[in-house]
Amino acid sequence: MKRVLTIAGSDSGGGAGIQADLKTMLACGVHGMSVLTAITAQNSLGVQGVWEMPAEAVETQFHSVVDDIGVDAVKTGMLASAPLVAVVAELLERLPANVPIVVDPVGVSKHGDSLLAVDALTNLRERLIPIATVITPNLFEVSQLTGITVSDEKGMSHAADALLAFGPEWVLIKGGHLAGPAVDLLTNGKESHRFESERFENRHTHGTGCTLASAIASYLALGNSIPEAVGLAKKYITGAIKSGFPLGSGIGPVDHGWQSRKS
Repeated sequence: MKRVLTIAGSDSGGGAGIQADLKTMLACGVHGMSVLTAITAQNSLGVQGVWEMPAEAVETQFHSVVDDIGVDAVKTGMLASAPLVAVVAELLERLPANVPIVVDPVGVSKHGDSLLAVDALTNLRERLIPIATVITPNLFEVSQLTGITVSDEKGMSHAADALLAFGPEWVLIKGGHLAGPAVDLLTNGKESHRFESERFENRHTHGTGCTLASAIASYLALGNSIPEAVGLAKKYITGAIKSGFPLGSGIGPVDHGWQSRKS
């Protein structure tokens, strides 16, 4: 059984964050473990409160699972603050070089609520992204990190070059907010892969970023290459978006268990 660790915040509504990560890992056939970085009071309407975990708690959780159980891949999500980004980067630097690290540079929630302090961006660029196997920013996060506003596929390629300059092995830019087909760009600067998926008339898409990054980490743990893992993760998230369902009176979550219900 492959072991995948998520380092992220909690979503009390169950659609994103640690909860989405663990559901995704189960669906992808790996054992999910967690290091909690923050607690949010969150539902289908937005984020009502955020409480950051102490750095000591993050470090102790990490050692508790990694030193005993071990880890085959890591996914990071909401890291909240500059000190927590620094602590997580330091912990991940100690892992064996063959453990892939998927960094989802979470900046805001689906509802536009901020989940990352402004001063944390420097640590994200200088400490965490350089040790990432692949980073998975959406277009807003691309702008946060690089100052580049992407409006078309050509702009995605330009932004990817700027992100690769920070040092990750691969960049996956998610173009779901562009007009036209839902296109993502994966590149390491030498080779590029374009992933296009169908769009659905479904607004219940809470947790898409967390889910995609966790699926990529899961498929990497299972031995797939980066392009293979991204391709499999795209198929999984596309089905989950198609099956997203209403929950509460706002934006509902994607369906992490769509494969089992389909069968």
